[in-house]
Amino acid sequence: MGTPAFAVASLDAMLQAGCQVVAVVTAPDKPAGRGMRLIGSAVKEYAAKHGLKVLQPEQLKSVDFIETLRSLRADLQVVVAFRMLPEVVWSMPPMGTVNLHGSLLPRYRGAAPIQHAVMSGETETGVTTFLLQHEIDTGDILLQQRIPIGEQETAGELHDRMMVIGATLLVKTIQGLAENALQSVSQAMISAENFRKAPKILQENCRINWQQSVQIVHNLIRGLSPAPGAFTVWEGKTLKIFRSRIEPSSMSVAAGTHRSDGKSLFYFACADGWLQVLELQLEGRKRMKVADFLRGYRG
Repeated sequence: MGTPAFAVASLDAMLQAGCQVVAVVTAPDKPAGRGMRLIGSAVKEYAAKHGLKVLQPEQLKSVDFIETLRSLRADLQVVVAFRMLPEVVWSMPPMGTVNLHGSLLPRYRGAAPIQHAVMSGETETGVTTFLLQHEIDTGDILLQQRIPIGEQETAGELHDRMMVIGATLLVKTIQGLAENALQSVSQAMISAENFRKAPKILQENCRINWQQSVQIVHNLIRGLSPAPGAFTVWEGKTLKIFRSRIEPSSMSVAAGTHRSDGKSLFYFACADGWLQVLELQLEGRKRMKVADFLRGYRG
């Protein structure tokens, strides 16, 4: 059960490992592009190419979907980047339902664990497989693998690494369950100081506050790159910043001040230092490197 490209890596790893995938459950097709043509999810496209049965329920509690799911007689259900499941679905298979989550649970429970880990300045995160229960991301942990976060690494780059590492961990989990070789661990047994929330990213979370430290702003930019993008209002227009670098210096100007040599250097002042902008996108334009932007900008 999955929808985006992140889930495709896991589905592919399962097939490569010899798992018998009796069906794939993914989101209904959605209109996209200028012609608003219906487009299937990344998981659906992969499943179709490999001859897998595809289910696209509008409602996960619908009688028809539940009956179809039950008729598959699956031993195990695997969830990767999918919707919240009702109990009638996740409790159906005898071996339960396993979820792959992009953090070291119970740290960063929620919809945006990768972004929040980077935004918080973490130097390490990981992937977790766990058994689904009533409350979201609270089920018993099966396996975990730690992943370091680079100082300049963006959420998008971490996502791509985590996608591959998570797929491998998922296959290891499935094999362990099949061999009855895994001992699950209740999250209630883990120290409360490890609990963190990772709610959905909202528009108001993306606006840069230049009154904060340069490290906090830098982490915000990394955590929101490539989407939805950290932004500021500059010369009356929305300016998104996707890559930055901390420039050590003593401050003598107000936070939010910007300076540039008009060629390749563009800086914003934070509360305690300058932040060099490396990649940006001005409202109405495409994303580009700063040198390309300055070469064509007249303002």
